Amino acid sequence: MKYAGFVLANLKRNKLRTALTAGAIMLAVMLVVLLLTMPAGLDGVLNSIANNTRISVHNKAGIVYAMPYSFVRKVRQVEGVAAACAMTWYGGAFEEEGRVTFPNFAVEVEHIGAVYPDYKIPEQQLADFQRYRDGAIVGRGTMQKYKWKIGDRITLRSNVWPVNLDLRIVGEIPSDRAPMLWLNRNYLDEALKAVGRSGLGIAGIIWVRAADPEQVNRIMRDVDEMSRNSEAETASETEKSFFANFFGSLKGFVTIILIVTGLVALCIVFIAANTASMGVRERAGEIAVLKAIGFGRRVIFATLLAEAMLLSSLAGFAGVGLAVAVTNGLRTFAGWNPALGPLGSFIVTAPVLVQGIFLSLFVGMLSGVVPSFGAARKPVVESLHEIF
Repeated sequence: MKYAGFVLANLKRNKLRTALTAGAIMLAVMLVVLLLTMPAGLDGVLNSIANNTRISVHNKAGIVYAMPYSFVRKVRQVEGVAAACAMTWYGGAFEEEGRVTFPNFAVEVEHIGAVYPDYKIPEQQLADFQRYRDGAIVGRGTMQKYKWKIGDRITLRSNVWPVNLDLRIVGEIPSDRAPMLWLNRNYLDEALKAVGRSGLGIAGIIWVRAADPEQVNRIMRDVDEMSRNSEAETASETEKSFFANFFGSLKGFVTIILIVTGLVALCIVFIAANTASMGVRERAGEIAVLKAIGFGRRVIFATLLAEAMLLSSLAGFAGVGLAVAVTNGLRTFAGWNPALGPLGSFIVTAPVLVQGIFLSLFVGMLSGVVPSFGAARKPVVESLHEIF
């Protein structure tokens, strides 16, 4: 007798139930695979916005606490530092309601280009940024949001400093996901002095670019050592670490994702186990007859288990394929719409693919082994007695 045909025939016995069970397992496996791509996807998003040679230097007490502006010059003298630029939060609101809808900082115009060469801001625009006191460079994402263009004049109303600034847009950060605005630090300093303040003698964050990625750790140690026992001790970290800490809630989000993944996998087991149990109960008489005519317990157990594993495996492969199609579709949409760029980081890698396939095999085995074992070990007389 061909056992493969026997197994397939049993799966076709109730086609609707088989199809519904396979569909539930397929969708559940697809969801698990998509969830498993998220930790690596989020890490990919951080890698896409971070540079491996850039360092953030900020007050050890937190980024809301400032450092003396004079410390920037000391940082530039550290061996291995290619460039350093002080940034100070301006907190300017463009809209009438006074909400800050995009990050804006006062920066050192003569150093910003050297710290961010990977932003590929045209040299002429960087030169105009230094030339005009009221100049501003704006990220393309914000430019598109407000329909600004180079040459436009805008006014920002600060929620932090007692001055509002009129700015001339002289350049653009050529990235559709760049939301920030940079303005001239000296312009803010002069405006503060004009209203009787002492000027801008602080730096919120110092961004440092290392000449060599291998020197990053040493530079961070040297910079923090310079500020030790001072009134504003510093904490240096890589750009990736800075953004990861800034969006610290992502860590909790990843944990929730992994928990949900485990619960979804458990649901798949219950769905498949319920289907296998129903199939075994419906065929209790047939199984008893097979035993009576000479089929052994091992054969009964193997064929019943094969049914569950075959159904789960086929559905699992379909679920993995569907997940790959979904992620490919997201990458395609991200290519059409730059605002969806982060979605392109969610990729079904080879390890995730293997985990999805293994999950489907595991579900089939775990859901089928209990009802199959119970049906195989039940005595023939007891099975026939329950039927007749």
